[in-house]
Amino acid sequence: MFYLVKTPWWLKKIYHSYKWQVDTQEKELFLTFDDGPHPTITPFVLQQLKEYNALATFFCIGNNVAKYPDVYMQVLNLGHSVGNHTYDHLNGWKTNNDTYFKNVTAAGTVIDSSLFRPPYGRIRSSQAKQIKKTGSKLIMWDVLSGDFDESLSKEKCLTNVVESCKPGSIIVFHDSEKAFPRLEYTLPRTLDFFSEKGYRFRSL
Repeated sequence: MFYLVKTPWWLKKIYHSYKWQVDTQEKELFLTFDDGPHPTITPFVLQQLKEYNALATFFCIGNNVAKYPDVYMQVLNLGHSVGNHTYDHLNGWKTNNDTYFKNVTAAGTVIDSSLFRPPYGRIRSSQAKQIKKTGSKLIMWDVLSGDFDESLSKEKCLTNVVESCKPGSIIVFHDSEKAFPRLEYTLPRTLDFFSEKGYRFRSL
């Protein structure tokens, strides 16, 4: 499985209308969690964040919000931000524009947010233009933890994060069953490592 842990500057320049990081010199990081809500993993994440007074942004799948509305409300009630991650986790490269946009719109009926992140980071420019016309902002990332990668050790997942972040980094984790063996190890240690260095965790 090939993916870039750190998004290169040239990719950010090509797709400059997407948000890859937050422009700040402050010691601030922006944790994001994709693919939830999940009935047990999302509450685990929320508890870890609470222990460090950390806020985060959850890019939710509409179908999961419909299944677990109480967990979704828990995210909101604790002051975190949410974003649209399509209704069925569609890959934009493999989906025609009409189907893709309908799926995003369907997710919007259960997720009240102007933030959108394409699953897999894969979206056609024509799809992106259509979504931005609705007033939504496309949120990408600066650092990919790799927690979704089952061939990755939990220790390497942690290294990916702590060695790649800088002030303003948007970091991707997943509150999903596939990612949990690495997330369970990496998230509390990430929170502890950067808190010790004086960082705060903010939502988008």
